[in-house]
Amino acid sequence: MTLPVQYSDDQAEAWDAITELLRGAGVDLVEGTTAPAVEKAKPAVLAVMGKAGSGKTLLLAELVKSLRELGLETVSGDWESRKRGEKRTLAILAPTNKAASVLRNRGVPATTIHRIIYTPVYDPEYEKIAEWLAGEGDRPTIEGLTEDALDRAHAFYQQQPSVPGALAAAGLRGSDFITGWKRRDDPLDIGFVDESSMLDDKQMDDLREIFSTLVLFGDPAQLAPVGQSGSMVFDALPDSRKRMLDRVHRQAADSPILDLAHALGDPALQFEDFERMIEQAAARDDRVVVAQRVDAELMSRSPVLVWRNATRIRLISAFRAAHGAPEFALLPGEPLICDGVELPLKHRKKRIDLEARGLIKGAQCVFMGEGRKPGFSRLYVMGAEEPQVNAATIIKIEKPDQEEPFIPSAARMGAAFVHGAACTIHKAQGSQWSDVQVFAPDLYGAARMGRSEAGIPLWKRLAYVAITRAETRLHWVTKYRLARPAEPLGIEDLRNPEPSVLTLEAEAPE
Repeated sequence: MTLPVQYSDDQAEAWDAITELLRGAGVDLVEGTTAPAVEKAKPAVLAVMGKAGSGKTLLLAELVKSLRELGLETVSGDWESRKRGEKRTLAILAPTNKAASVLRNRGVPATTIHRIIYTPVYDPEYEKIAEWLAGEGDRPTIEGLTEDALDRAHAFYQQQPSVPGALAAAGLRGSDFITGWKRRDDPLDIGFVDESSMLDDKQMDDLREIFSTLVLFGDPAQLAPVGQSGSMVFDALPDSRKRMLDRVHRQAADSPILDLAHALGDPALQFEDFERMIEQAAARDDRVVVAQRVDAELMSRSPVLVWRNATRIRLISAFRAAHGAPEFALLPGEPLICDGVELPLKHRKKRIDLEARGLIKGAQCVFMGEGRKPGFSRLYVMGAEEPQVNAATIIKIEKPDQEEPFIPSAARMGAAFVHGAACTIHKAQGSQWSDVQVFAPDLYGAARMGRSEAGIPLWKRLAYVAITRAETRLHWVTKYRLARPAEPLGIEDLRNPEPSVLTLEAEAPE
């Protein structure tokens, strides 16, 4: 028997505010009724803010559960029925693949903002399969697909309602059934946005164009997006459209990591005091570790979090040297971080293609090997629903004291990457890993400089974001040292389905 959720007072107030917002949009959680969507000149927006452990995710998950029970259709971004009619829609969004995967691991059907902004265009023949799987058409007969293949697709869809996953189970690749991507031209109803502290003004404008009702869930203690002058999108909302969750909700096994995160809210706390708190936590709980060296094995799947770029580059060089990586090539298993897409403006469709498949700025990837064509790489996109792709890549590996990076993959255009063994704390926002290494000497440097952001010492913001990336264990690294790995790099821990092929062929001049 599942007991009903017991909300704190601040959670209950936030729930009531969201309920009232949804009622205004024709979705009544109290009465259990929905009305047809009404076009609004301006979307209704509400923000629910709170620090780590304040219950934002629990509130989001329970709201999603209630809305789905009410009959709202969850939009995933992989395939959408044309027969929706007046059925109300709900989308749960996150700015990054990793942030979306964190929600999916908790049973919330989240997707990335890009997968909602851009929708796939299906080959009409294979779309018949999608319609059949969704109960909107008869079982099709498809040339080249056996009855057994269709049975496998159906069995997969019953377990997990993902059309691309079902088609992959039938033996198809993404390039077989998705012919391209287009910007969404049909509106949606309700959007829940997690990790909204990461949104910039452009993304917020895009969401306002699509959704008539938006609920933002965010942490005001995180770092503001670069270029936002220390402000977050919910800062511009009136107070009546904000709800703050102040209470920290204790779990069955109290988290020393959350304790440390919330201790940073003490204005009198100095860096040296905080380090002593970490040492005390480590002495009584193995979920906090004070380390003299960076662990090179951990770096292959979860980057060391640093403040300064120079530190990042030195640690990456040390990681590659420790693993015996060749000077002018990448080893399978080396981590990468997408640094954006480098394409001329006329190749807009190709940009959409890459971004819709998860290759967006900040995406955590693993190099699987060279692709079938020169300049192509096989990649595993961490947290993506279809993680393996074969894409045109421009990979840049910076070296200490060298202006020009080493470029092991130099496609003429495509997705750009930097090495991912170490990453700045800014880029780590929205991601979580089981074990996280935080490079303390960098935070000490920020403390010595005395810099502040929005009235809060910068080192505290950096420390808060960095340590809350850890799901299970925090490693507080105190020295400029690297422990050599006991195991070589590899890709055996990654799933190995046939990758989707992303081609970047020259387009005819306009």
